[in-house]
Amino acid sequence: MIDAADRWGPFSPGIDAPERIARCRCLEAVIHLTTGQRGDEAVRLLRQAERDPAALPAAARAINAMQTPDKRHVWASYAALNKPLPTA
Repeated sequence: MIDAADRWGPFSPGIDAPERIARCRCLEAVIHLTTGQRGDEAVRLLRQAERDPAALPAAARAINAMQTPDKRHVWASYAALNKPLPTA
């Protein structure tokens, strides 16, 4: 089970498998680029979650276990990449 506060990105309920995979891959890239080796466990679990959604709670816990500056960089970068486009 994923806590309500962690229901964002690939952890959002009700998304289909292709969307979950895309969100996992985006988050993997953000974590890798912003944290380097410090984020290896979260990246590994997100890669696992691409094939097995049961790995999502462990991936969320791994992200939450990161040091605060790393989490902030991950969240801010992911949010910037997924910000809705302005309407024309």
